[in-house]
Amino acid sequence: MSSGALCGVDTGGTFTDVVADDGRILKVLSDARGTATPVREGVGHFGRPRVLAHGTTVATNALLERRGATVALLTTRGFADVVEIGRQDRPSLYDLYADRPEPLVPRHLRLEVDERVGAGGEVVRPLDAASVPEIPPDADCVAVSLLHADINASHERAAAKVLLERGHDVVCSHEVSPEFREYERTQTTLVNAYLQPVCRAHLQGIADVADEVLVMASGGGLLALDVAARLPAALLLSGPAGGVRAAAAVADSVGFADVVSFDMGGTSTDVCLIRGGVPEPAPERVVADLPVRLPSLDIHTIGAGGGSIARIDPGGALAVGPRSAGAWPGPACYGRGGEEPTVTDADLVLGRISREAAFPGLGGLDVEAAEAALRRARTPAEGVVEVADSAMEQAVRKVSVERGVDPRSLALVAFGGAGPLHACAVAAALDMRAVIVPPRAGVLSAVGLLCSPLQRELVRSWPTPGAHDGLDRALAALGDEARSLLGDDAGDVDVETALDCRYAGQSHELRVPDVASFPEEHRRRNGYVPDRATIEVVALRARASRPPRLAVGDLPPVSTRRPAAGPCTLAEPDCTVWVPEGWRADVADDGSWVITR
Repeated sequence: MSSGALCGVDTGGTFTDVVADDGRILKVLSDARGTATPVREGVGHFGRPRVLAHGTTVATNALLERRGATVALLTTRGFADVVEIGRQDRPSLYDLYADRPEPLVPRHLRLEVDERVGAGGEVVRPLDAASVPEIPPDADCVAVSLLHADINASHERAAAKVLLERGHDVVCSHEVSPEFREYERTQTTLVNAYLQPVCRAHLQGIADVADEVLVMASGGGLLALDVAARLPAALLLSGPAGGVRAAAAVADSVGFADVVSFDMGGTSTDVCLIRGGVPEPAPERVVADLPVRLPSLDIHTIGAGGGSIARIDPGGALAVGPRSAGAWPGPACYGRGGEEPTVTDADLVLGRISREAAFPGLGGLDVEAAEAALRRARTPAEGVVEVADSAMEQAVRKVSVERGVDPRSLALVAFGGAGPLHACAVAAALDMRAVIVPPRAGVLSAVGLLCSPLQRELVRSWPTPGAHDGLDRALAALGDEARSLLGDDAGDVDVETALDCRYAGQSHELRVPDVASFPEEHRRRNGYVPDRATIEVVALRARASRPPRLAVGDLPPVSTRRPAAGPCTLAEPDCTVWVPEGWRADVADDGSWVITR
């Protein structure tokens, strides 16, 4: 029987965080195997919820660890090696021995079919359905990516019909990533096919824990469970996207429209630029050295978290991460057999984490084990923290300075179990305006999942880049299609449309609401507008979203926070905040700590 509650559940590398709409929170240790057990355990404490909004690292971990399906590729004759040729850019410019990532599909499973569609969508050589080759028996799934199927998908549909009749699972590029550029479209389709079995198994394992299960996509919106199972490539930033959503809402509530979200967990740190209350979008991500061309928030991730392992590298320098102690055995201070020093061990030894603190599922922390681990590895606690802080400073620079944004105009929204421990050092290094620590900061990604909209995003290639006749009609039709994907009751659905534009001769695009907005956006991003240059439209986008059932501000307030002056440690059930000397933590109306110098 349903409890009527709404729950957000974010599964990270170390902890699985659960938040209910009545303000209750829970942290349980994650399963290194990526099973659904922690989700079921966490939700079980609250009774069966009416709605479960889930963020997961299953897709990301499966791709990083190469634990996916055996996939066959069916492509146009002459294009079987596109996935290996790529863009011909070198992974390391001056390294003669640098290797490209191993293709997701081996050469014997790359099959070709005799057909050709022109760049304008015209059929140059028809597909003969009888010529579709037999698929080797070792393939679990077939990815179909034919030339220019983003403009005319008739040949992909015909080939898929044949393969489905033969009993194969099929993933078509026009259903996953219908955009131009063959390499990115094909790789995205392969990633989606590769991840389907792993993600489907995980999602099926939680399908019965709530009346309705929704899954966060990389673009910051929730998908129905069946849609998420079909589009696992859209889940590669599932958990971090929820945190960015919540960070944007919290920053706006305390009067900061321009911020960087700073989510430091046990395994990694995720940062994202938020301007005008809106997270920066990214049309493409690179995950495990593979391009994934699906809507995403522009989140930059580094392998530096509380569980990141410190070591002396072969050159004698102190290094931290990307290898993590994870949930098991975890940092040495967890007392579960971990012997390598981590950032959490260093924070504990330095007194940033209270020696009387108790972590969820672990009880008290073992200070002596942390000190012994640091001593054995010859890694001083102060140095470990400084190296980790430096890596996170560079991550924030990546999404601010390298985007032409002065970090001195920004605040830092710190969350995750370890984010508030290190945020002031990062903000000081960049002379940022303030550090904001939201209520329930240690589980903020789960809060963001709970408070995100149901959303679908569509993209279509525009076949005549230099000619814009019919553009408005096509955008309206795409918006109507996106709206229809959210159900028949469209009264409360908001639809936004956008264009990917460039000047003729350019190889990169900018996303703008209409053609007229492009020159000014180009000037803002690049500093100039060329004279008499033709504006080309290469893709149309539409996003339909239904308002969330709950807003971040609807959660019960946290009443235990009081102003404080550093140096001091502020301990909470879900995270620890370090306020250095010279800093002061004031409490905003929404319960957030706003920490300034």
